[in-house]
Amino acid sequence: MRDPEDDRAVIQVLLEQLAEDRLPRTLRIKARVDRGETLNEFDLEYLDEILDEAEQAHDLACSHAELRPLVSKLSDLYSEITKKALDNEQAPSPKHPPGLAAEKPE
Repeated sequence: MRDPEDDRAVIQVLLEQLAEDRLPRTLRIKARVDRGETLNEFDLEYLDEILDEAEQAHDLACSHAELRPLVSKLSDLYSEITKKALDNEQAPSPKHPPGLAAEKPE
């Protein structure tokens, strides 16, 4: 059986990390992918790490209903970032935007 006191301590640490580091960094990544940028290796490692933490948060949310809206919004945010990043990876190269003819070498 889970100890509610342990849960409170874990929740407190997770919320502090979220406020001080995780959310600001995640929002910076989102802003970059929204501008059409792709994820670099550090971004991918970071997202992998926070997805592992999201599993822990999901487990806590199962027994702490007050966390469910926050966990759901964060999950949606991570999903949005990964979907947009994939779209950016699959987008045509900006070297020759559609509708513009490539210059012929002289």
